[in-house]
Amino acid sequence: METLSEMRQSKFKSICVFCGSSPGKKSTYQDAAIQLGNELVSRNIDLVYGGGSIGLMGLVSQAVHDGGRHVIGVIPKTLMPRELTGETVGEVKAVADMHQRKAEMAKHSDAFIALPGGYGTLEELLEVITWAQLGIHDKPVGLVNVDGYFNSLLSFIDKAVEEGFISPNARHIIVSAPTAKELVKKLEDYVPCHESVASKLSWQMEQQLAYPQDYDMSSAMERKDCIPQVSWTKRLKFVGSFDSPANGTMPCVAKGNMGLKEKVKRGHVAHASEDNMMAIFGLWSH
Repeated sequence: METLSEMRQSKFKSICVFCGSSPGKKSTYQDAAIQLGNELVSRNIDLVYGGGSIGLMGLVSQAVHDGGRHVIGVIPKTLMPRELTGETVGEVKAVADMHQRKAEMAKHSDAFIALPGGYGTLEELLEVITWAQLGIHDKPVGLVNVDGYFNSLLSFIDKAVEEGFISPNARHIIVSAPTAKELVKKLEDYVPCHESVASKLSWQMEQQLAYPQDYDMSSAMERKDCIPQVSWTKRLKFVGSFDSPANGTMPCVAKGNMGLKEKVKRGHVAHASEDNMMAIFGLWSH
């Protein structure tokens, strides 16, 4: 049994919780959301979540807020009328879209937990699992498997392992437990054992190669003042940058051996912003 002092010590400063904006039909789902909020409070962990004030989102955020911990809710502006009803708690960060929402939630979190939810919960959950497999982060990911809610999902993943689509080591990215208390304890003890596609450092370095969102690289190539500079990396074979008096040094990534200017024409070059790192990784299938 954990003592009270042990429960109040955690290696996590904040945990991101994915869950439904609906309460679900069973009271056990609602109870689990409140219990998770209380567990975070008992360990002095702050909450990062999707910003809704209804359903399980509202219950877990209210429990953490009532316990005196900081709450950050991240929500796209277009969803605010639908998901933000009643009085919200903590800090609400309005973002432009779903991609930015997930990036913000991940940035502020040390681990991820999913409570029961629908399509949105599953999409967010599977994305952070994929990020872990690719090596973008090494943060633990857990499921509060209330009344076996996630059993079918876990069976599907086990089937994917059996059929050779997921490696056995990557299966261990997902941690599950029937209660919040058991799950958080498991997450505290979690040690990654899967082999990442790329190292976390590689992804962090690639994040530094960022174009402004409105930068037009094709136009830059047409200007005579843009001089390509080339270097090589292990994962993406081609990394270029443009030195422009008007825009400064603008980096880009590309794969293969054809000339940089030709790649721009064919659309085989992309900027390595935080929001499209995964898109860059799978951009070239030929």
